[in-house]
Amino acid sequence: MKKFFAQAYLWILLILLYSPIAFIAIYSFTEAKAFGNWTGFSTKLYGNLLTGNITGGHGLIQALENTLLIALVSAVASMILGTISAIGIYHLRGRKRKAVQFLNSLPMINPDVITGVSLFLLFVFLGFSQGYLTVILAHISFCTPYVVLSVLPRLGQLNPNIYEAALDLGATPAQALWKVLIPQLRPGMLSGFVLAFTMSLDDFAVTFFTRGTIGLETLSTFIYADARRGGLTPELRPLMTLIFLIILVVLGLLNTRQGKNAAQNHINL
Repeated sequence: MKKFFAQAYLWILLILLYSPIAFIAIYSFTEAKAFGNWTGFSTKLYGNLLTGNITGGHGLIQALENTLLIALVSAVASMILGTISAIGIYHLRGRKRKAVQFLNSLPMINPDVITGVSLFLLFVFLGFSQGYLTVILAHISFCTPYVVLSVLPRLGQLNPNIYEAALDLGATPAQALWKVLIPQLRPGMLSGFVLAFTMSLDDFAVTFFTRGTIGLETLSTFIYADARRGGLTPELRPLMTLIFLIILVVLGLLNTRQGKNAAQNHINL
């Protein structure tokens, strides 16, 4: 009975999480403007999305371009800063390390609304003109801790003497970092990059408070404004389906690669 209820709970949870995505994917193959109204199988919405012939103008395409640009820049910067921070945290000892790890976890457990309002007040105090720059800085601030958490476990698996050995063999600190540590940390860095990219892609509250009044739209803010107008652009359904499939494929490839690397390391040992 315990096994039955455990499996039933798992399946119910999976159904609740993924059934809305399944419905979006199903209704992306119909031309109906109202979600839930099936008017026959059609790929017209996918064609509209790919050709830019979006219902209600090109606001969705512009929002998608802004979202991808912000997410890419934020993820790259977060990956670099997070990796450097993780190396620094790993070499701390005692209470200093615990204190820094605690501070690193705060942005992740802090509500997005508080983070967004805090950053908004900070940018106003510093006199920054709100727009692309403030949104990217805000995204870097809450994405970097996730990269740190992705890289730290990888550091714990490394031989602690490998860096010193490279220095003893004549490498400079920069060469030892780039040619010895970075290749070993690459799987954690890549996982952190994907996680940061996804978090930036998904964010609404922080973006909403830090984008200013210049009309900058991302996917999340576009969907929010679209819903307030009384409905959602039909082309959002195929767009959400494609984003979900792309992220699913990328995560599958990453997990497969990590599994192969782990198996290869086990064989070498």
